[in-house]
Amino acid sequence: MRLKFLHLHLHGLIRSKNLELGRDADTGGQTQYVLELVKSLANTSDVDQVDLVTRLINDSKVDNDYSQAEEFVEPGVRILRFKFGPNKYLRKELLWPYLDELTESLISYYKKNNKPNFIHAHYADAGYVGVKLSKSLNIPLIFTGHSLGREKQRKLLDTGLKTKQIEKLYSISKRIQAEEKVLESADIVVTSTKQESVYQYSQYSSFSPHKARVIPPGVDHNKFHHIHSTTETAEIDNMMKPFLKDLTKPPLLTISRAVRRKNIPSLIEAYGRSEKLKRKTNLILILGCRDSTSKLDSQQQDVFYNIFETIDKYNLYGKVAYPKKHLPIQIPALYRWAASRGGLFVNPALTEPFGLTLLEASSCGLPIISTDDGGPKEIRSKCENGLLVDVTDINKLKVILEKGIANSDQWKLWSRNGIEGVNRHFSWNTHVRNYLSILTEEFLRSNSDSSSVIKQSCLKGSSSVIKPH
Repeated sequence: MRLKFLHLHLHGLIRSKNLELGRDADTGGQTQYVLELVKSLANTSDVDQVDLVTRLINDSKVDNDYSQAEEFVEPGVRILRFKFGPNKYLRKELLWPYLDELTESLISYYKKNNKPNFIHAHYADAGYVGVKLSKSLNIPLIFTGHSLGREKQRKLLDTGLKTKQIEKLYSISKRIQAEEKVLESADIVVTSTKQESVYQYSQYSSFSPHKARVIPPGVDHNKFHHIHSTTETAEIDNMMKPFLKDLTKPPLLTISRAVRRKNIPSLIEAYGRSEKLKRKTNLILILGCRDSTSKLDSQQQDVFYNIFETIDKYNLYGKVAYPKKHLPIQIPALYRWAASRGGLFVNPALTEPFGLTLLEASSCGLPIISTDDGGPKEIRSKCENGLLVDVTDINKLKVILEKGIANSDQWKLWSRNGIEGVNRHFSWNTHVRNYLSILTEEFLRSNSDSSSVIKQSCLKGSSSVIKPH
């Protein structure tokens, strides 16, 4: 018998193609990771079916795709959308009152249909649902936090926000309570790095370190490679022309959502304080897609206000690009374009559980300057392709950015190291093989009722074969 998985990803706009990454605070790296994971799982010989459950949304402000109850992704993968809460799209902090409604619908659905062998919950809201579903259906539960409430609260307090403000904006106490519960109940907790397990999950009283399994995410090497074409280079040039006086300067590229945690205004401040950076480089800010900042949520509006204020403060016009639109297929081209001009990829986030964009950039031959928080430490230790910095110290960030562009021989070494390091350590094939191997090992060892169902199908999991497309 081959395996069936249920993945719970309840917030952020997710569909089979053309992901709207960066559209808002909830549609970022987690969305891309979950979609890539379910597709890669279904593409192995051990897996029969993967259901990806998310929220059904009927809202004229978002695409009609998100109102389809069932969406075929590719053979063996489907997105199932369940209605819970109002029709309109809601940010994740507003979903908590409606999660029990979803739980009841899922219990009813899977009692009538083939039950999965595993439930994998992504983020705290899915963890809340996953705990109840797992107990009701007697199915093993896997949990990935992606980011954690206690760590977010700590970082936001460091920036000067008050506890009451954080609670109002992020419903942080409900999130932390749900995380405590899922960490107590989950059979396996998947982390991207050892640092997450040792320093972040350990802040939770219900976390048991023996449950943690480190499985670094993978990169799609078909998309993220270092061979650039003149056509795509010309396309990116056209995107930047309205902003930059001199397109030939090395770009300092950052790609993220426009949220406080990503700390973009501090990057602009560091750039503005440096005569060397302003003279020798351009700063490129890819912050999702927007029609108008007035239509963004209040957090994003605040971030863009700070960005525009800082650009104005240092009179950075002609040196900083912040295009309103880009296509998902242009992201790899942006990395290659920056690499072709001897640039750097910069991640100034206050907290970074992993840092998938760092891997993507590295795979395209673009060296990195990154926050020294979380996952980037392990990425750099394996790839040796850039520098880390305490991004809360803006003068230190300025100095490290200047150091990053100082030596062309060092840049070439970093570029080569990044390409080789990502190829060696971070691929989807390796990620999925490790994932299935860990489940096999864990549940063959287990004496739970559910393991008896899984034993036959898992016997060859550790040597699973990726099926050809």
